[in-house]
Amino acid sequence: MLIVKTEAGHRVMKDRSVALTPRQRSAFILFDGKRTLDQVLAATAITGVTRDDIDKLIELGLLSDAAPQETAAEEAAAQAHAAAVEHHKHRTPQERYAEAYPIATRLTAALGLRGFRLNLAVEAAGSYEQLLEVAPKIREAVGPEKYAPLDNALNDH
Repeated sequence: MLIVKTEAGHRVMKDRSVALTPRQRSAFILFDGKRTLDQVLAATAITGVTRDDIDKLIELGLLSDAAPQETAAEEAAAQAHAAAVEHHKHRTPQERYAEAYPIATRLTAALGLRGFRLNLAVEAAGSYEQLLEVAPKIREAVGPEKYAPLDNALNDH
């Protein structure tokens, strides 16, 4: 089981506001989110640290099981990603244009002289619809791989 210090644990580590026995403190220091409970118990066995010492640190709210925190963080990240994808699908033409225009100018500017006319066409495109008309020419000039970010900005992917 992977054990980590809680926020309260980090605070106590700095201000020593909770009196810990020397055994508890030596074990507490070793919980860094990388060592398992068994590893810490093995490393501190020589000093007499027992499972009861660790249980007391958990009871005080200074340590906790790392898995629930990771699961909550992963769940929050998945929800944020889903919300971003949903927002991306429902962007207005103005939002799409604002996102796509810098990508299109960067792509066409990178073409140098051979992309000069295409760059001018992008700069002349003052709306989403006009930029959408120029997009196939950009794809043809830069190829599908480099075009992908522009396609994503313009469309509902």
